[in-house]
Amino acid sequence: MALLDILLEGDARLRQKALRVRTVDDSLRRLADDMFETMLDAPGVGLAAPQIGMLRRLIWIHLPENYHDDGEPGLSVALVNPEIVRAHGRALAYEGCLSIPGWTGEVPRSEVITVKGIGLDNRTVRIKTRGWGARVIQHEIDHLDGILFIDRVEDKSTIIEVPEEEMSEIAE
Repeated sequence: MALLDILLEGDARLRQKALRVRTVDDSLRRLADDMFETMLDAPGVGLAAPQIGMLRRLIWIHLPENYHDDGEPGLSVALVNPEIVRAHGRALAYEGCLSIPGWTGEVPRSEVITVKGIGLDNRTVRIKTRGWGARVIQHEIDHLDGILFIDRVEDKSTIIEVPEEEMSEIAE
C-alpha cells in the first residue's frame, strides 16, 4: 500500500464529475487500499477518489463506533458507484475536508439516508445510516460530482478557520 497525495481546493480535478466504474478488479482494490491508508494517515473519516486525482466513483468511509458521542455503530466501507436512494430529515453540522485543510462550515444534510453501491467483492451493498454516517457518505458522494462542502454552506458566515489540533473533531 502507498500514501497518496490529497488534492487541495483550487485543483480543477476536484470540480470534475467522476466516471462510473465498469468493473471492480484488482487494480481498483489496490487503489481502494491506498485510499484507506491515505485517509487514516491524513487523518480523516472519508475519502473520495477525485481527492487523490482519480476521477472514478469510489469512496471510503471509516467512522469509529460512537463517533462524536452520537451512540451510532461504527461504519467502515468502500463503495463503488454509490447512490443515495432514500433520504429524509435535515440536520445542520460543521464539516471539514481533507482537500480544504484548516477550514470548516455549517452544512445542511439529510439526517437519514439509504445508499447503494458495489463493494470491493463485486457484491451489491445497501446501507441505511443516520447522523455522522449519513453526513460523511453525502459529503463523499458530493466529491464524486465535483461539489465541495463550502458549496453547500447556506450561511457563509459559518465558514471559519480552525486550529489544526481541533480539525480531528470535524467530519471528513
